[in-house]
Amino acid sequence: MSLRTLNAKDATDLDKDLMSVGAFSLDQLMELAGLSVSQAGELSQLLGVTIHVAVGPGNNGGDGLVAARHLWHYGYQPTIFYPKQSKNELYQRLSEQLKNLGVPFTDDFEGALKDTDHVVDSIFGFSFSGEVREPFAAVITAMESTKVPVTAVDAPSSWSIEDGPPSSGPGAKFNPENLISLTAPKPLVSHFKGRHFVGGRFLPPSVAEKYNLDIPEYRGVDQIIELAAGQNAKPQKV
Repeated sequence: MSLRTLNAKDATDLDKDLMSVGAFSLDQLMELAGLSVSQAGELSQLLGVTIHVAVGPGNNGGDGLVAARHLWHYGYQPTIFYPKQSKNELYQRLSEQLKNLGVPFTDDFEGALKDTDHVVDSIFGFSFSGEVREPFAAVITAMESTKVPVTAVDAPSSWSIEDGPPSSGPGAKFNPENLISLTAPKPLVSHFKGRHFVGGRFLPPSVAEKYNLDIPEYRGVDQIIELAAGQNAKPQKV
């Protein structure tokens, strides 16, 4: 199965449509996205192991916080690296939910990396552009060089949504083992070489039709679907 891709502008507009004509709240969309992330790839086969979640300051980071909560309830041992914590009430509540479960937060990403079995990269999503700055530049460099498997949320951090990895600097050689595209794949998947999953089992047919998107054939109660190698995505028709 090949799925059409969604560029950054359309992804932003689609989210607005979901929260207007679709009647979803941001909380709901983040909860559904995080649930999808928690079921992606190797994560679903690693019960009981340690998961290190790198969290960014925006919605992608919120997805990671939600995923960490679900992972804890599945029996995992998540640790959170969240250096730029938002003052927004939604993100504060997501953080507090994790603290109430006893999930540890750490300021030492590389130290935690030595004692983890898997990393979730939820630093930057489809709205990222520009230069990667500290403390995230060092984190992306560490993920780039580690032998610990990484699952990226919607986009490997530092990648251009349209053009893939940067030509130099942090992330130039970053190609994680797993990618979970949310709602629909983004054009960058043409550069991705690992296992590719799509999660978004909440997209109304009317919104999918407006953006000329395919709704995957999810199995049973699964929130994600894996795309076979060589069938990642096809360009969006204009």
